[in-house]
Amino acid sequence: MLGSLLLAVSRSPLARRAVSGFPVTRHVVDRFVAGEDAGDALRAVRRLTDARLTVTLDHLGEETKDARAAAETVKAYVTMLDTLRPLGLGDRAEVSVKLSAVGQMLDGRMALDHAREICAAARDAATTVTLDMEDHTTVDSTLSILRALREDYPSTGVAIQAYLHRSEQDLRELSREGSRVRLVKGAYREPASVAHQKKAEVDRAYVRCLRVLMEGKGYPMVATHDDRLISITELLADRAGRSRDTFEYQMLYGIRTDKQEALAAAGSTVRVYVPYGDDWYGYFMRRLAERPANVAFFLRSLRSK
Repeated sequence: MLGSLLLAVSRSPLARRAVSGFPVTRHVVDRFVAGEDAGDALRAVRRLTDARLTVTLDHLGEETKDARAAAETVKAYVTMLDTLRPLGLGDRAEVSVKLSAVGQMLDGRMALDHAREICAAARDAATTVTLDMEDHTTVDSTLSILRALREDYPSTGVAIQAYLHRSEQDLRELSREGSRVRLVKGAYREPASVAHQKKAEVDRAYVRCLRVLMEGKGYPMVATHDDRLISITELLADRAGRSRDTFEYQMLYGIRTDKQEALAAAGSTVRVYVPYGDDWYGYFMRRLAERPANVAFFLRSLRSK
């Protein structure tokens, strides 16, 4: 119930103004967001890569309804990638892109052209791009743009949300040789007609989707902080004859850092999702919705200030 409420609040302009106005909000947001500019993000990249972790950078923003704002988002990604290129971090740092931030709600062709520009900059930096998945109304458009991008940039990845009823079939089509797929549970408020609603149902769907990926020929990117799902991942990888370099774990910046480092020390590739930018509200509220512990952290911080 609390999670559903927070997801609803994440789309409320009134709630955005109220939460953003709390004097201590920035202090709490810093746990989940690396900073507001590229310099902040680069400092986080260096710190994480020094700890034997890899990263994916997300310039925060979504549901852009202004062409100029979409172009500015593209510019921010290209600038970041141009900065990474001389640092030789291509094998350690990629970027994640929400297509709605680069014009998907305005025009699909615009979003594709903008995504191509980011992919070209990523290739020049010897790295790649993963397309984030948003609510269920964007799935077909996102997968269509993915197919177009992979014609020239075959390493382009995509996130698939396990709680959607359609995801197992999508994954069967995506788990081809070289296909990079990030499997997440899903963090948007969706109707029962398109998505599982109960936690146990979502967990079971995640395992079914994970099995499809592990038995396929692609490169699974297992996005979870759940110890039980991590154990299941190890079991399914072993059954499929996969070595540790044929899949990776992905975790969010600021959450379970001890587990991130422990998995990396054991020889797994662990990629940390590092968001940065000043448009943090929607991302922040979804992180609160995902885990009661995050809400408790937020409330403790409010009381302590």
